[in-house]
Amino acid sequence: MISTYLKPLDEVDAARADHLAFVDELEKSGYAVTAGRIDPPTGGIILLDVDTEAEAHELIARDPYVVRGLASYAATGWHPTRGALAGYQRTR
Repeated sequence: MISTYLKPLDEVDAARADHLAFVDELEKSGYAVTAGRIDPPTGGIILLDVDTEAEAHELIARDPYVVRGLASYAATGWHPTRGALAGYQRTR
């Protein structure tokens, strides 16, 4: 999921702790593989381990950034075949 911030960065950063707690829960439950902010900070990327785009949208709808109207997300499917994530195994 690739996010785009919809509000100024200071407004986004005011909700960052809640967003990071949300991402932490995704990681603990085995849905988030990795995540990080885009540089320059205009959004971020959360690599989700899900079966469908609909499932990705269901999960991300609970992100405090989305709930508060601070960011929108676009889904991009991807299957790693090379590098550090080649052979990735689901943890849940």
